[in-house]
Amino acid sequence: MAPVPVSLSAVGRGTGAGPAPHAGPSTRADVRRADVRAADVRGAALAALLDPPGRAERLLHVHERPRRAGRRAPWPVWADAEVVSALRRTGVPQPWEHQVRAADLVRAGRPVVLATGTASGKSLGYWLPALTAARERGPARDAWRGGATLYLSPTKSLAADQLASLEALAVPGVVAATCDGDTPREERAWVRSHADVVLTNPDMLSRSLLPDHARWASLLRRLRHVVVDEAHAYRGLLGSHVAAVLRRLLRVAGRYGAAPVVVLASATTARPGRTARRLTGLDVEVVDDDSSERGALSLLMWRPPPMLRRSGPVGAGGTAHGEPTARRAAPAETAELLADLVAAGARTLAFTRSRRAAEQVSLSARALLAEVDPRLPGTVAAYRGGYLPEERRTLERDLRSGDLRGLATTSALELGVDVQGLDAVLLAGWPGTRASLWQQVGRAGRRGTDAVAVLVAREDPMDTYLVTHPEAVVGAGVEEVVLDPENPHVLAPHLAAAAAEAPLRPEELGRFGDPTLVRALLDALARRGLLRRRGDGWFWVGEGRPADHVDLRGAGGEPFSVVEVATGRVVGDVDAASAHTTVHPGAVHLHRGRTYVVDELDLGSSTALVRREDVDVTTTARDVSDVRLLSERRRRTWGEAAVATGEVEVTSQVVSFLRRRVGDGKVLGEHPLDLPPRVLRTSAVWLTVPEALLEGAGVGATAVPGAAHAAEHAAIGLLPLVATSDRWDVGGVSTALHPDTGLPTVVVHDGAPGGAGFAARGFDAARTWLTATADAVAACPCRDGCPACVQSPKCGNGNEPLDKDGAVRLLRAALAEADEDSAHR
Repeated sequence: MAPVPVSLSAVGRGTGAGPAPHAGPSTRADVRRADVRAADVRGAALAALLDPPGRAERLLHVHERPRRAGRRAPWPVWADAEVVSALRRTGVPQPWEHQVRAADLVRAGRPVVLATGTASGKSLGYWLPALTAARERGPARDAWRGGATLYLSPTKSLAADQLASLEALAVPGVVAATCDGDTPREERAWVRSHADVVLTNPDMLSRSLLPDHARWASLLRRLRHVVVDEAHAYRGLLGSHVAAVLRRLLRVAGRYGAAPVVVLASATTARPGRTARRLTGLDVEVVDDDSSERGALSLLMWRPPPMLRRSGPVGAGGTAHGEPTARRAAPAETAELLADLVAAGARTLAFTRSRRAAEQVSLSARALLAEVDPRLPGTVAAYRGGYLPEERRTLERDLRSGDLRGLATTSALELGVDVQGLDAVLLAGWPGTRASLWQQVGRAGRRGTDAVAVLVAREDPMDTYLVTHPEAVVGAGVEEVVLDPENPHVLAPHLAAAAAEAPLRPEELGRFGDPTLVRALLDALARRGLLRRRGDGWFWVGEGRPADHVDLRGAGGEPFSVVEVATGRVVGDVDAASAHTTVHPGAVHLHRGRTYVVDELDLGSSTALVRREDVDVTTTARDVSDVRLLSERRRRTWGEAAVATGEVEVTSQVVSFLRRRVGDGKVLGEHPLDLPPRVLRTSAVWLTVPEALLEGAGVGATAVPGAAHAAEHAAIGLLPLVATSDRWDVGGVSTALHPDTGLPTVVVHDGAPGGAGFAARGFDAARTWLTATADAVAACPCRDGCPACVQSPKCGNGNEPLDKDGAVRLLRAALAEADEDSAHR
């Protein structure tokens, strides 16, 4: 995809420390407001954001993306007349040029990745040939039926959105249906027998359709197209799994005589051709010249104000005094902006970084709106994973209809759900990658309308760096998707699943990667008694279905059900990986604005038992971790320092939780927990710096623990600069004397079993990554370290000890003789 145009305004190029001293009548805030108002995007949304007193001082930078005219093309001569007529009825007089280019390639049987901007109409590029094929009746074993399509999306909401679009088209003779984990079994039989287009997800494909492929024989025989929508979402561990699932699908389809054309769609990824090839194993054509019409966009870089200490309670004569404390939390700031935008009539999505934050932003915005108009709170809600299917569908319907004017959401609504009429998007914190940022920003201003977006910075190293260095956001392309189709921890269970679907032949091994590696994994499975080599193939001889035990999303097992004790009602669910930290005994669980307290976490039945209780506290789990370095794959020697990557074993255990007051975040107490440890074998990158080198850099022996700990936190926060990760994709441990190196060591490890490629990317770009880390920490105006530089929201040690100055000295001492970064990926 072409780089996003950069047009930084001349305002807001300072450090973000506030207005210059002795500013004259025309302050910098006045200039900022005037420049923003001069942009193409005008109206109530910008007024609501900038007019309240003190607001404009929080605006550090503005990026203006201009309006763009579109380029149309004639309908292809091969396109079915009924399909074209249906598309015209929905307001498409002619397709964009890139849509026709992609559709022609698909029609010609060429695998394609369509990588154009958000809301550029990528779906027409694959639905035009797919629906045309569905209407082309031909001989099939059981009936005269047209070509079938499997549509794969990373979320159920996106599949539901696409189904609604297909139903609105109402193409005669074409039957479309969803089939996922929410579909009753009796309906699945109907889908198998009648659907021409089946909308599902990789999880359903892996665990149900492929193991039961004989039941899907009718669909598989006439399978003409496989659509992989929002392909950039398949990164890291999930992407590696999906790559194996797609190879299994194409292999099984071939057994039924089908050779489907694979079409991938992605709005935000660098080098989409390479990503598509790694996902599918196919030589894929790239269509990335975006010819669609696009409205203007104003992207505002926003930093919440510092909160001042008070000499007494608010409202009781208390006055502000002393130095500023930490800045206002991003969710609190976002809730206020959301309320103002909704009150001004702007339809708005507010993206948050966690399920809890989505609930809190919604609650706070509703409370603020209640002070303005009692009718407004009902127009704001939260949307996140863990809701029941019927709750999600209701919220999606209300958002489309306009009954909801504001929605606080997690990344669950980041992907292509087409909601018309949105005016603004708020981002409560850096979403982790530039790809996610542009994806979330693209939710507003669809179909050529203008839009406003605001990135509200958290007190976090990455957020602080980006809002004060906006060129790192708008001046750089989006990240390349990181995935490893040959990760043995991922590939081995899929090979077992493939052998259970149909015996694996030697000539098929290359489909799954390096044949030598694949053969070694098959032999290892045979030694474990799961496969048996007979003649010229490997057969599954283990118990049950291996696909039932393949966890595509690395969630650590089946989700935990949250059950209300008094009624037995299932309130929602949480993924297994986060159960220990979010629904431990004593945890406060938020669901649709209601608070519940966890009485018991039953690990055996994967159930959290809760009681309904109104509380004004939140809970935060604390854990401890230890890392063993098992093997070293590669090493870079930087003088006396070194950086290496390899395999590690991480042991972590949740040991306690903190209770904090909602209003001011004050810690009310810490409570011990007795939960079992969890062990993760994964990949890591680690930095070693000898004590003598540190001593020479001014980091004495007593300062090493705090310096290494602070460097670890900051490095984790800045890793997204070089890898498609965020803080929650990776973990870390630091020590003044690691038993496996005998040296002060900083370890950053992937959070997924076997690794997901993030640590390897950090190793390859170690000089760039660690230099930016040192610069970001040094540039932070705080004295001793703060959440914007070296403090971490997920630190199990309560951010103790930390030495900000020592971290900078440690990193710069290590980098003094650093070599050039590797181009290896």
